[in-house]
Amino acid sequence: MAPAKVIAIDAPLAHKAGPGSYRWWLIAMLWCVCFCNYADRQAISSIFPLLRSDLSLSDLQLGIIASSFMWMYAVAGPVAGWLSDRVSPRSVILGALIFWSAVTAGTAVSHSFGTMVFFRTLGGLGEAFYFPAAMALIGLYHSTATRSRAMALHQSSVYAGTIGGGALSAVIAQSHGWRTSFVVFGVAGVLLGVVLLLFLRRPPARALKTETTTDQNFFHGVRDALRSGRVIALIVVFIGANFVAVVFLTWLPTYLYTKFHLSLAHAGFSSTAYLQIASVLGVLLGGVLADKFAMRRVGGRQMIQAFGLLMGVPFIFLTGWSLTMAGLIAGMIGFGFFKGMYDANIWASLYDVIPVERRGVAAGTMNSLGWLGGGFAPILIATAAGRFGMSACLSATSAIYLCLGLVLLLLVRNMRRSEDVLPA
Repeated sequence: MAPAKVIAIDAPLAHKAGPGSYRWWLIAMLWCVCFCNYADRQAISSIFPLLRSDLSLSDLQLGIIASSFMWMYAVAGPVAGWLSDRVSPRSVILGALIFWSAVTAGTAVSHSFGTMVFFRTLGGLGEAFYFPAAMALIGLYHSTATRSRAMALHQSSVYAGTIGGGALSAVIAQSHGWRTSFVVFGVAGVLLGVVLLLFLRRPPARALKTETTTDQNFFHGVRDALRSGRVIALIVVFIGANFVAVVFLTWLPTYLYTKFHLSLAHAGFSSTAYLQIASVLGVLLGGVLADKFAMRRVGGRQMIQAFGLLMGVPFIFLTGWSLTMAGLIAGMIGFGFFKGMYDANIWASLYDVIPVERRGVAAGTMNSLGWLGGGFAPILIATAAGRFGMSACLSATSAIYLCLGLVLLLLVRNMRRSEDVLPA
């Protein structure tokens, strides 16, 4: 007899839960986990100048350190997503949190380029398991009516974590050394995992259905997820958007430190705060608008994403070419706001075009390919900046946003012509 397969069902939990129910407390708890996820990965970018001098590293080696995290994150993504379709998302989330937090703390013992790459690679492995499981768990409790808002609220933790990781690591490193910042972030994550063991629930039995099936093959799951041209289009856009985001996350702190002669702490804060705070506002507005548009017309979420990408183009260009801090800040705020409108619907848009039982593997594959593309960004920009300058390289990424916005508009046109989008 074939083994049992667990398949998530949207409607029961999403429709029976009231506004003040556990489904919103779930978002609050996952918000804290995602904050740690992004704080831990961003902490290293703000201390590049210290790593360069302490470990005698070149810009290319710093780029490889940043990329090693993303490459492992990408490799592990599909497996993480496939596993989250078959194992309790709660177990995956908590196990991943404690593992990557321990690895973050262990990074403090690095004394060479090789050991730094080793720990960053392990960090990418641990963090890869969070997002597919978290999206699957949110999908159990939130249907089409609230999905964009729920995922947008969760997405706001990405920006808060980026600010926290970038700013706090620089402040701690400036006063107590860069090793201390990794210990602080790692210990905090482990403690959060212990607390959530008590409060993060397993989905109740009515949220799951057992089917008898022989097809639990990992490669079949990935194949099924990639059969749809719409899924492929959303993945391509995510790869490009992630590439641009990684360029700014990785090199903006060093850019401010060298071009505008800011202190390490000031550069770490300024490179994240303006952009990410604006993204919080954009992601919340994008979530509300997308839920309304999705209920009224096919392709509503994807239209909001396209709007965000196209409106972000001039602000990205301004960020790279500005000669003053005032112009740079204006560019970062505009870029961050419209980036947030795109980010609010990354996963909700995917869920519109993928069967519920393939959500985990689809999210994992999309996350994997997106970070695989992003993984080349630090190295490519480090290489190109040596020839064209960092300002030109930052501004040039605006062309990527322009192309991606046009791809999404074509996708919306295709969806409205056929109108065979999957139900909630």
